[in-house]
Amino acid sequence: MDYEDEFVGHAPPSFDRAESVIKDPAEVKGFNPGLIVLLLVGGLLLTFLVGNYLLYMYAQKTLPPKKKKPISKKKMKREKLKQGVSAPGE
Repeated sequence: MDYEDEFVGHAPPSFDRAESVIKDPAEVKGFNPGLIVLLLVGGLLLTFLVGNYLLYMYAQKTLPPKKKKPISKKKMKREKLKQGVSAPGE
């Protein structure tokens, strides 16, 4: 219990630094590191999304349209029967 007598009149050394930070809040210098990380990640995400949109728009203008799959004769016959038109050759 002798170690408790050391801190009777003053705070432990680890709290001395905390007191100086609390006493001088107006002397904050530099940016908050959390804000820097947030801005960096947000900027990268925004750049990624805008870049993808621009690439998508460019691809829509320059790439030819997709080819449709050819319809099999069986499906064509079935569709014509649904519409009421007889299939050729019947």
